[in-house]
Amino acid sequence: MAPGDVLPELSVPLTRTLIVATALASRDYQDVHHDPDLARERGAKDVFLNILTSNGLVDRYVTGWAGPACVVKAIRIRLGVPGHPGDTLVFTGTVTGKSDADRQVEIAVRGTTGLGDHVTGTVSVRLPEGER
Repeated sequence: MAPGDVLPELSVPLTRTLIVATALASRDYQDVHHDPDLARERGAKDVFLNILTSNGLVDRYVTGWAGPACVVKAIRIRLGVPGHPGDTLVFTGTVTGKSDADRQVEIAVRGTTGLGDHVTGTVSVRLPEGER
């Protein structure tokens, strides 16, 4: 593993059930995440992913690549366009830095939907000894 290495793509279908269930599971009861009529009344096309779900999906993407024994040290993300039911959130990533001394790896992450960038940012993980 070295800077410039590309992570495999991950596609996550955004179902209404995923959007509503993850908002409620994260105790985010904002109506724009579960009530389509109220979401439209507030200017959205439909219900949309909440930031906690987006953050969790970024974590899933990176730990799916780095392995279950890695330790996520930091996730720094910025939200862009919303993620609506019926769309697919596609994650891509690139290793941007590596420190052999403390086994840390920095990954630039991007999650896109049909509307554009949903989430962009960086994730830092520490790999277990003997890994990569």
